Amino acid sequence: MTPDTRRANSPGGWPSARAYRHPYHPALVSIPIGAWSASLIFDIASRVVSAPEFLTAGSRWLIGIGIAGAVAASVAGFVDLAALPEGTAAYRTACAHMAINMLLIFAYVANFGWRQRVPPRAAPVSAGMLALSAVSIALLAVSGFLGGRLTYRYGAHVADEATRAAGYRAGGRNA
Repeated sequence: MTPDTRRANSPGGWPSARAYRHPYHPALVSIPIGAWSASLIFDIASRVVSAPEFLTAGSRWLIGIGIAGAVAASVAGFVDLAALPEGTAAYRTACAHMAINMLLIFAYVANFGWRQRVPPRAAPVSAGMLALSAVSIALLAVSGFLGGRLTYRYGAHVADEATRAAGYRAGGRNA
């Protein structure tokens, strides 16, 4: 089985677009990326407003939503990883991407648990919580870079040349 055949038959693709290798993982990662980015913004904002309770509570909720989204994205990511041939640069990059993402899930679970133990009060997010969120977002950026490398450099789970070319022909249809 060739790498292209393995990718084409990957169960991670959308059922209606399997031939185009459109996996679930890229769609699902927008949930944790957006939620965790917004939680950091809420954390920072909680330190500059006079009544930060709604921001600290919102940040906690966003972290929880991000964790749920990350778990879903990781399941789809494992399926996509299984379709990559072992021993290749793409596989090694995917393994590094996965390791960082697993570390991020654990970091955000710890962050969420920490916030759950702090009683609600009219105070901003602590400096430690803010630092953990900032470091986590930096790691998320590194992981995103690796995910982009998988797609744009190695072509992991990307349509074949003929399919891509059809999208650039004038008047062409790529349904």
